Amino acid sequence: MKKSNAWLAWLILVVAFTFSSLCAAQTQGGESDDSRWFTVDSLNTGLGEVPEEANRVTPREAMRSFLDLSEQGEYEKAAHMLNLSELSAAEQREQGQELARQLAEVFKRGERISVDNLSGREDAVIEDPAGQNPRIGETRRNLELASLRADGQTYDIRLARYRVGDDEPVWLIMPISVSYIPVLYEEYGPSMLEQYIPERLQSSFGILRLWEWLAIPVFLLFVGMVGWGIHRLIGLMSNLLPFGAFRMFAEQIGMPTALIVMSLFTQMLLDYVVSFSAVATTTFRVLLIGILAWGAGTIALRFVDTLMLRMTRRLVGEIDDSKPKDERKLLTSLYALRRIIILVAVTGVSVYILGQIQLFESMGLSILASASVLAVLVGVAGQAVLGNILASFQLSFAKPIRIGDLVIFEDQWCYVEGIFYTFIRLRTWDERRLIVPVTYFTSKPFQNLSVKSIKMYRYVELTLHLSADIGLIRDKFFEFAKEEDNVIEHHKLLCYVTAQTATAQTVTCYLMTSDPMAGWTAEMHVREKLMAFIRDNHPEWWPRDVVVISHQDVARGAKVKHSSEADNAEGKASE
Repeated sequence: MKKSNAWLAWLILVVAFTFSSLCAAQTQGGESDDSRWFTVDSLNTGLGEVPEEANRVTPREAMRSFLDLSEQGEYEKAAHMLNLSELSAAEQREQGQELARQLAEVFKRGERISVDNLSGREDAVIEDPAGQNPRIGETRRNLELASLRADGQTYDIRLARYRVGDDEPVWLIMPISVSYIPVLYEEYGPSMLEQYIPERLQSSFGILRLWEWLAIPVFLLFVGMVGWGIHRLIGLMSNLLPFGAFRMFAEQIGMPTALIVMSLFTQMLLDYVVSFSAVATTTFRVLLIGILAWGAGTIALRFVDTLMLRMTRRLVGEIDDSKPKDERKLLTSLYALRRIIILVAVTGVSVYILGQIQLFESMGLSILASASVLAVLVGVAGQAVLGNILASFQLSFAKPIRIGDLVIFEDQWCYVEGIFYTFIRLRTWDERRLIVPVTYFTSKPFQNLSVKSIKMYRYVELTLHLSADIGLIRDKFFEFAKEEDNVIEHHKLLCYVTAQTATAQTVTCYLMTSDPMAGWTAEMHVREKLMAFIRDNHPEWWPRDVVVISHQDVARGAKVKHSSEADNAEGKASE
């Protein structure tokens, strides 16, 4: 009998267990309450009754209540916004008020909480009017308020939804985030100097506290005096250096070095001496990183500029193509390096600043929806500038022209004096400067007379009468060309008749010169000598209009002239 009763009891237990498992599986197939809140047995039993001022129904109201109560100094009531379940009831009464005070200080200095950006719904469902968020309509039971760094580690302050039994769910700071409060307070809490500030100056006035409105101008004045002292010190030290590139470099880095020192000094003061509110601190840190990057980039640019100046002076003192092309190629690469430094510095600072101010998070995902439109507008507005910048990088790396190359651009002889972001500076032979947009320069054909070798063929053209003796002119051209120091490769000297009309002929003489500008000078000298020789010895070779008034025509040559004389003699004899 006992044995059969035992079997019956075991059978009932198995059936009950199976039925409960099926029910649990069926419940999991639908919506579970655990996806909307965390179920707990109790909340903050050591704090007593929840005050009426503590509205914890939605994330927005919970944080608004916490900030308002903290601003009024009601930290005991503000502690009801923290989930202190990790502490015993006695510890909750003892430490809750202090933890609330510390968290309020962390929010003031570490990261200012924007209550308006928090959800105003009880279930914190994700809303996106633009429809870009793939999680739209999803219910949340916890969300991030802030992410702060301390001692090289990242700590998140999160808000979560809790429910006790059949009570209404409430939003509280999560226990794990509560455990981070002492560490964050050590990093972002008030500084030693603030302990001596009177209580009446601790009250808020606008976005800052009263004492901050007074302290920030004094703070900036003090930092400015430090920077001025550093600038003066570098100026005095540069005067002790000998004249040259190093002294010029030292004179140019006074201001950026002072700004770097000011940035580091300000950062040290913010870390160890004084701490301002989150708005002021964030603004200072963004400005400091921008100033620091700008100063470092400027020093690097000044260093590159000094190298380029020394390189230019070592070439000739002036930029031209009379030196080896490898040196001009290096100078062009230095100009490219200069632009890369500027681009990297500007891009890095911009990315960091955008990351610090959390532009996209603070303005919402709706900005992302219109980002493509903004990008198109910026692209259209800055198309010319961006095109010039890309074209300048193309020139710097492909090097169809180099600094110091001699080019013929739009029928003008010019030296390439500088390749910048948006324009090229050309120096003409008469010391004028042409400022040409990069895209305009690359879209036009030009001659680079220095791309391979600076040697250049020059030619002299003379228009003479048909009776001119070409052999004699050729001999004189060879003689005059060999007298010129800048005429090289004498075996390539040429002189031929290249054109003819009814009354004249064109004689062209070719000569190889050491470089284009010297070749131009040699060409002028040879032309002048040839013209002087013809003027002094054979003026009849100049072109002229011929009118035939008899059978004797000098244009017919000596042979015909003798025939005419014979005919005339025969006529006289017959007479």
